[in-house]
Amino acid sequence: MTDTGSTARLCEEAAANVAQAAAAIDMEPKVRSILARPMNELIINFPVERDSGEYELLQGYRIQHNNVLGPYKGGIRFHPGLDLDEVRALATWMTFKCALLQLPFGGAKGGVAIDPGAFSEAELERVVRRFTHSLGQNIGPEYDIPAPDMGTDARTMGWMKDTYLNSRGPGERQNARRVVTGKPVELGGSLGRDSATGRGAAYALRHLYGELDRTLEGQSAAIQGFGNVGSHAAIAMSELGMKIVAVADVSGVVHDPAGLDIKKLLEHAQDRGGVAGFSPADLLTADEFFALDVDVLVPAALEAQITAANVDSIRARAIVEAANGPITAEASAVLEHGGVHVIPDILANAGGVVVSYYEWVQNKTSDKWSAADVDARLRDAMWEAADRVALTRAARGCSRRQAAYIEAATLLQSVYGLRGIFP
Repeated sequence: MTDTGSTARLCEEAAANVAQAAAAIDMEPKVRSILARPMNELIINFPVERDSGEYELLQGYRIQHNNVLGPYKGGIRFHPGLDLDEVRALATWMTFKCALLQLPFGGAKGGVAIDPGAFSEAELERVVRRFTHSLGQNIGPEYDIPAPDMGTDARTMGWMKDTYLNSRGPGERQNARRVVTGKPVELGGSLGRDSATGRGAAYALRHLYGELDRTLEGQSAAIQGFGNVGSHAAIAMSELGMKIVAVADVSGVVHDPAGLDIKKLLEHAQDRGGVAGFSPADLLTADEFFALDVDVLVPAALEAQITAANVDSIRARAIVEAANGPITAEASAVLEHGGVHVIPDILANAGGVVVSYYEWVQNKTSDKWSAADVDARLRDAMWEAADRVALTRAARGCSRRQAAYIEAATLLQSVYGLRGIFP
């Protein structure tokens, strides 16, 4: 469970990244003040009936950080440690992620403070439907568009969509199906959405190695997190010729210097509920995992995993932030000083929102793109953003994280300058 002190720190670090970028581009004070805090914050307390017949009062959140570029966009997270500070930080990152990728979306985030594993499928459906109903007019296909996040999935989005549509008039229902993205394909979801975040991280890494005039063939990687993001990152990196030597999840850490068979590991994890017990592989501790001598480390789990307490043990030459905020500010400074190449989260894990945008467009135009088309568009979008980050970094002599935020902040300032502020 995430403690309130660490989530407050996440919020502070997100704000610090924004402030640093604002200072770098001499952002107008009025724009700084707008971006410094969310536009809207919702706290929703709602009852849900458990299978026992008893009722439990749950707390949910929806933070709408900024919508100057377009409708609010962001995931719905189910996690017992979720609180307002964490959601504020995540919503802020979404604003800058969408701006960096030049998507016509703003930033939002939301969720419910529960352990989804402690609820039956029927109970989870009631949670989702009641939360969606309670959000009411605060979401909509041209206003605020949720998506899956930690603890939620395509099934969750199907329930959200159905609940929302049943609150609309008959003539609105087909036009409103894009109210959520990450839906099952049968309900209007996009091919390639499930794998998008993981594949996007792999494409960002491939771009980094291109900058360094190196190849990924034969490079070793360790991946923390083997859910949707980490597993698809492992598959994509294997396709690019990399050797995945270690994988960690909540069940444990497995390690094989010769390289893990990712297909078999996936089957094992699905059957056993985690990677622990996979053979042939050594079992490591979490500390040993982070200290592995690998070319690439991919944190794809929770926030604040690499901190001042363990950063000195890191031996990876490159880190891909497939999770949101996996490296604290203190640790990030140490890594930068030590010459470790860090692909920041607002670039590395942007693949999910990129393909969410593609899904939204397909729904809006009643079109359907092939998996190959979606993947090619995703790769091009990730590389184009990485190109701009690389150019800004070279021009300013700053870190990739700073360059990414400067790129995003530049677009946001430009849009506010062109639109003005009403009245």
